[in-house]
Order: sequence, then structure tokens, then C-alpha cells
Amino acid sequence: MLKDTPTQENTQQHVTKLVLLRHGQSVWNRDKIFTGWSDVALSPKGQKEAEQAAYLLKQEGFTFDLCFSSTLQRAKTTLQIVLSSMQLEKIPIQENWRLNERHYGALEGMERWQAIKKFGIWPILGCQIKFDAAPPYLNSQDPRFPGNQSGYAGIQQEELPLGESMQQTLMRLEPYWQTTIKPEIQQGKRILIVSHKNTLRNLMMLLDQLTPRQVMKLTLATGRPLVYELDQQLKSIRHYYVDHLL
Repeated sequence: MLKDTPTQENTQQHVTKLVLLRHGQSVWNRDKIFTGWSDVALSPKGQKEAEQAAYLLKQEGFTFDLCFSSTLQRAKTTLQIVLSSMQLEKIPIQENWRLNERHYGALEGMERWQAIKKFGIWPILGCQIKFDAAPPYLNSQDPRFPGNQSGYAGIQQEELPLGESMQQTLMRLEPYWQTTIKPEIQQGKRILIVSHKNTLRNLMMLLDQLTPRQVMKLTLATGRPLVYELDQQLKSIRHYYVDHLL
């Protein structure tokens, strides 16, 4: 559902460019395991995707004033590779759990066939095709619950998920977008956000004012920088992958 590459007529208006980047392939992406908040590393392919993202951004003359990332290493490592490859290591970075991937609850760490065998096909399929459908929830004593992990010790447990629908992911993302990221863009800063498939799909929903049905049909490639052109009110004019310009 990507819009066309910008035309000459449209580029004459003042635009602000925001770059979204889904992290490179992780080892669990590769192995088709539900990941969510599980903190897994990039695969070798994912590292190369991050390097390629940096090359594409540099080729098109992009630079940044501020970067945002989730707290998960696959996003943080992608961002580190991008900034290092672009010689932008001194750019400030803000990491926040509200940019983490959707939490897949009791599915995390399971291959799809294992999950279907344990929970049945509809609980698995439903949470992947319905905006308001959550995966099977964790028990609060489960070590996969972020409230039991030291990295989230400063956050009130009731804010942390036992599992999330896309709708619940949006609900914890939107306040961070409105109060933290958006004001930085309004100040004219050039922003790069490195996050995850479902989190970025929800951000695209906000930017393009999509319906739940539309957002569930969005696809987002790993390691391909996606540029949003925004007008002075930060409304989306168009968006496109950087490599469509080359």
C-alpha cells in the first residue's frame, strides 16, 4: 500500500521527511518463531540489511538530528549499524519500550505449528488478521512477562503487557508519538525511527489515517528505509521506500 514516488509538482511544496526503518531480519524472523518482546539478535542477513539501509540513505543525502529506537537489541543494533555506516555516531538516540514490537504473549518463542498444536488455529490466525484480537495471554509469573525482567524495572507493572492485540499496541504507542516524537519533528528535526513491523504499521495508521482493516493489510520489509513526506501540519503527503528513488 505504498504511494507513488514523488512528482515534480508535489516536491515544490514545503515538506518534512520522516524515515521509518523496520530492523533487519532477526534470527527468529529467519526461523519463523513468534518474537514480540523476546530480545533476540539480528541474523547475518539482518546485519547486511542494516548496512544496505545505511548505503541507501547516504546515497540519497539523508542525515539526522535525532533517532528513536525500541529497547530491543534487534532494533538498537540495526540503528547502530546504520549510524556507524553513515558516520553519524554522535547523533542522539532515544530508546523507549513504547516502540517495542507488539507483545505476542504466550506465543513468544514458539514456532507456528507448535502454537497451533497447543492453542488451536483460530487463536493464532485471529490475532494476525483482526486488529482487536489478542494472542493467548501470559501468566503474570511467566518469565516472558516484561514485569519479571530487570530491563523494565522502572515501569509500573500494569502498563506492561501480558500479550497485545494490534489495538493495544497502538494505545501504548500513540501517547509516545504525540508527546515525544511529534514535537521534535515540529521543531524541524530530521528524525529516524527504528522499530518493528507491527509498531511501525500502527504508526503508519496514525500518519495515513488508516482504518483497522487497512492497517492489517500493510506489509513492511525488513531493512528498507521508508520515507514519509509530511506537510506543515505533519499530515502525510506520500511515502515511499528510499530505493525506489535509485
